[in-house]
Amino acid sequence: MLPWKRVLRPLTALLLTAAVALVPAATAHADSATSSGWNDYSCKPSAAHPRPVVLVHGTLGNSVDNWLGLAPYLEHSGYCVFSLDYGQLSGVPFFYGLGPIDKSAEQLQVFVDKVLAATGATKADLVGHSQGGMMPRYYLKFLGGAGKVNALVGIAPNNHGTTLSGLTNLLPYFPGAEDLLSTATPGLADQVVGSAFMAKLNAGGDTVAGVHYTVIATQHDEVVTPYRTAFLSGSDVHNVLLQDLCPLDLSEHVAIALIDRIAFHEVTNALDPAHATRTTCASVFS
Repeated sequence: MLPWKRVLRPLTALLLTAAVALVPAATAHADSATSSGWNDYSCKPSAAHPRPVVLVHGTLGNSVDNWLGLAPYLEHSGYCVFSLDYGQLSGVPFFYGLGPIDKSAEQLQVFVDKVLAATGATKADLVGHSQGGMMPRYYLKFLGGAGKVNALVGIAPNNHGTTLSGLTNLLPYFPGAEDLLSTATPGLADQVVGSAFMAKLNAGGDTVAGVHYTVIATQHDEVVTPYRTAFLSGSDVHNVLLQDLCPLDLSEHVAIALIDRIAFHEVTNALDPAHATRTTCASVFS
């Protein structure tokens, strides 16, 4: 094996390992979510919360583990809550969000249609973490999702590409590394700053008309770097930095979606802005 190939494979493995370390261990299948109360297709949205909420996990996450905190929180608040698995690669169990992002968006399209048919709602709200906060933008922009979605709430979304704290800047120094990364894990390659996918997604503007956008970011994000690249530009965008709401909040990329009740409170504000209440450090008790 050539010397550069000896370096190439560990580098790709390192990218995967770094991402895995930042995602809760995947130990359950999506169907088990029904025993936790969400993904109940008999749930009918109430007058107070007339739209179902679809949760979209992040890279290497899944429909259960990513939402062990937020899904019950939203259910307790009276929402019909659903979550999906997407972007599975052949031979890779449990860890999702690794396939080409445009194909993942097609899976989201099918899932939203299924949820709308089951609930009788005309539109859904989407809440996504990391890739899951960005990938739906492709669905909205290119797959007709804007007519079926009222709001997209992105929690630490990778909206403009990331360098994984500079790690991917090393790729050009290893001949063939970018090609191997694209072949092995296209869902990661699509998220690198300057990728063809990112260029297409953001060409002509970040948003589409008719959808309300909210971005909730943390300055301690170690995956979406710099953290302000999570923010969107547009006439119907609300960008939120957690530390502006609570300077004591230390949540990083995973904790913000998994356990941060301050972020959860801000999610409910975005889903029901007419009844929003101020989010502060005390929201941890909400």
